[in-house]
Amino acid sequence: MALHRLQPRVQAEAVALGQHWPIASANIWIIIFSYVGNYFWTHYFFTVLGASYTFPSWRMNNVPHTTFLLTHACFLFYHMTSNMTLRKLRHSTAHLPQFIRWSFEAAWVLALSYFIAYLETLAIANFPYYEFVDRDIMYKVGSLFYAIYFIISFPMFSRIDENEEKWSLTRVAVDALGAAMLVTIILDLWRIFLGPIVPVLESRHCGQPGLAWFQVQNVSV
Repeated sequence: MALHRLQPRVQAEAVALGQHWPIASANIWIIIFSYVGNYFWTHYFFTVLGASYTFPSWRMNNVPHTTFLLTHACFLFYHMTSNMTLRKLRHSTAHLPQFIRWSFEAAWVLALSYFIAYLETLAIANFPYYEFVDRDIMYKVGSLFYAIYFIISFPMFSRIDENEEKWSLTRVAVDALGAAMLVTIILDLWRIFLGPIVPVLESRHCGQPGLAWFQVQNVSV
């Protein structure tokens, strides 16, 4: 009798765990991806886009701690939005040939990535402690640079638990690190071959050719 009474409770707990597992996976993926973005990629904003934070704050690798927390919330919202739109698009184009479906999806990812990057850049335009050398170029070209994050991450994030197979948290973490590495490579290729979009102060130049987050230190001898 006691076991019979416990059965509905056990089933309810199992259902609740199953419902929250995708939430944990999504958050872990975004935590890793956004941490790499803040810790490393923010320095591409300094050295390539001419951006800078001027508000007083505790910092990690010269990046304010508050940005780590804010980025997680923003990125999670962006990727949830992307997932919903991609699912709708895939459902609407399911009857089309595979190449056409992929073309529609690629075009949508590019458009949505640029739109979100541009919208965020525009939204913080009046924040007095985030400065740009040239705001007009930052809106147009800098948003494209920022969109690289999402061009890679949106389709990769959408793969989590999308089919019947459920992802382990280890697989989620490895996938997020893989996406982060791919973004890092593309950003650094931009820095090396295209260079800054605005004149950048010498103090912001990279100390190492392949490491944008190492800045030249002025050493007095």
